[in-house]
Amino acid sequence: MKLSMIPVRPCTFNQPSTPTPKPTHYSCAYTLTQPPKLNNNKKLVHHKTQPLKHWERLLDPIDLNATNKSNTFPYHFIPTKKSVKLGKKWKEYQGIRNWDGLLDPLDDNLRSEILRYGQFVEAAYKSFDFDPSSPSYATCLFPKSSLLEKSGLAQTGYRLTKNLRATSGIQLPRWIEKAPSWAVTKSSWIGYVAVCQDKEEIARLGRRDVVIAFRGTATCLEWLENLRATLTQVGHNHNHNNNNNDDGPMVQSGFLSLYTSGTKCSSSLQTMVREEISRLLQSYGDEPLSLTITGHSLGAALATLAAYDIKTAFKRAPLVTVISFGGPRVGNRSFRRVLEKQGTKVLRIVNSDDLITKVPGFVIDNSNENDNDDQHDMSCNRDLQLAGLIPSWIQKRVEDTQWVYAEVGRELRLSSRDSPYLNGFNFATCHELKTYLHLVDGFVSSTCPFRASARMLIDNYRRQKSQGLKTQTLKP
Repeated sequence: MKLSMIPVRPCTFNQPSTPTPKPTHYSCAYTLTQPPKLNNNKKLVHHKTQPLKHWERLLDPIDLNATNKSNTFPYHFIPTKKSVKLGKKWKEYQGIRNWDGLLDPLDDNLRSEILRYGQFVEAAYKSFDFDPSSPSYATCLFPKSSLLEKSGLAQTGYRLTKNLRATSGIQLPRWIEKAPSWAVTKSSWIGYVAVCQDKEEIARLGRRDVVIAFRGTATCLEWLENLRATLTQVGHNHNHNNNNNDDGPMVQSGFLSLYTSGTKCSSSLQTMVREEISRLLQSYGDEPLSLTITGHSLGAALATLAAYDIKTAFKRAPLVTVISFGGPRVGNRSFRRVLEKQGTKVLRIVNSDDLITKVPGFVIDNSNENDNDDQHDMSCNRDLQLAGLIPSWIQKRVEDTQWVYAEVGRELRLSSRDSPYLNGFNFATCHELKTYLHLVDGFVSSTCPFRASARMLIDNYRRQKSQGLKTQTLKP
């Protein structure tokens, strides 16, 4: 990846002669761990991205060895000790009001929380054995008691309580038994459940928090499940008061397969999640409690499905929040309506340059439909919109193909193009979790997408707003 000199833009970092950006003052930050050098043309360049070792990791190219050497990405995610007490406002940051007024400009405390949950997803990647030649391939590298510590989250105040596995429901032909074992691995470690146990952290958060973290696609069969993009019905006990011909909530076939499939030796991911949540509700149900489900890529889709399932299975479930990074579409409009009716809160972190967030299927926005869209973000207008452009009977035929999806929850839209440190990016880089965390750390607002000091810019914005001034841009 090249890091070259670019023209200075409003509200962006100014490139110094020796680029050594300081860490920000949030609970998590990026720092330049290996400064770039000048080439013969006196342009700043960084080490080129190394080729991926395993093709099945293309969707989530987190090269842990490269991360340690800091030679594939110019920033290393470093947690800092500074934290803000959320107190009684914790529900606002968990989305009780759908993050109204917190996304544009991005609230400092919400930024910290998003980055904090991103670390839990990063820990899931670091704990997974990606090496297909390893006898422990597709399992967790660390014991449950030390996973958070060995993956760099020793001081979070959380304790891991449950390892989670996902199983593919694809029926393989007998002849494929001759294939390498890594190519036919049906069940693999997908993430974990962790509970906040530290009294000081519970006091800071304003409640006890339960985190479910999912990694993204890693195995061959997970890749194949990703390609099963047609919609299939989920759940059969929901009452729908729809005047139109609605097939009920439907989700992507492959994601549902990975969530509900099991084997004789391994329970389904759905069963594992339900059993652990049931146990935790019995233990902590009488105190302030939140359930935060977070994931990247495939993990983001599974996080949304898990949230839907928990709110369906547990009528007295606490506030359930999904923080998803680079997630694909999951379900149809009916699925979105049920999520909203349940009170499930979904915050989708989307990189507009990331192709994964634009699949599967496509979106039709029917403005004549009586959807409860108060919570629905209008980001779907950025996608292919057919309503009003073609006759309704053609729209109906398209919907019958089971390829019409709907975006869920609220969206925080970012762009790799807004970062002066991501010049010459590619598809894989745009989808990396590290890229998402970098963009969240740098985002200010839609009028000021990247900053050197977000605190100074946001304070200036709020000061001008309180004085009733009309501002078009934020100036550092």
